[in-house]
Amino acid sequence: MSTLPKPRLTPDEYLDIEEAADFKSEYHAGEMFAMAGAGVNHNIIAMHIGSALDRQLRGRDCLVTGSDMRVYSPATELFTYADVSVTCGELQLFQKGRRTATLLNPTLIVEVLSPSTEAFDRGLKFEHYKSIDSVSEYLLVSSDRISATLYRRQSNGTWLLMIATTLDSSIELESCGCRLALSEMYEKVSFPEPQALIAEQQ
Repeated sequence: MSTLPKPRLTPDEYLDIEEAADFKSEYHAGEMFAMAGAGVNHNIIAMHIGSALDRQLRGRDCLVTGSDMRVYSPATELFTYADVSVTCGELQLFQKGRRTATLLNPTLIVEVLSPSTEAFDRGLKFEHYKSIDSVSEYLLVSSDRISATLYRRQSNGTWLLMIATTLDSSIELESCGCRLALSEMYEKVSFPEPQALIAEQQ
């Protein structure tokens, strides 16, 4: 017995459903995907990053937004929720009249990595974000170890990669003129003890 193909949702239909829902979902190419809740470390790190950026950008023409702000990539038909984003200059919003906003022109996007989402955030999601012309930097911060990875768009279209893995390191964000210390991002974050390896008995 054949199954009928799943009906494809339009962006308008997705947004109608999303605004009435009690939980957040992403959208890509006609399909919706429910988002899982974030862990303690994830939330702590995202809050530290957002607070540090907001503090440094006071009085400047840049706005920091958190995980309730949708981001849209028109070229790839992705609606998603970045953990933190910074927009410098005037906000461009998709369908302004809606109750919840969808951002079209982020300058910096930050994702805090969880073990279940890391591969997607580093791979396919980055491909979506690359297609947004306004995005000049993409910062990935691990929640299960000390590690921050920054991708910076170059004038020739390539992306420069920078990695920091110690608490005395910092990340310089040219897109918004900010500096993030890893010691501040990881303050009050604790990691589980690694499991001891048990040698097999012969």
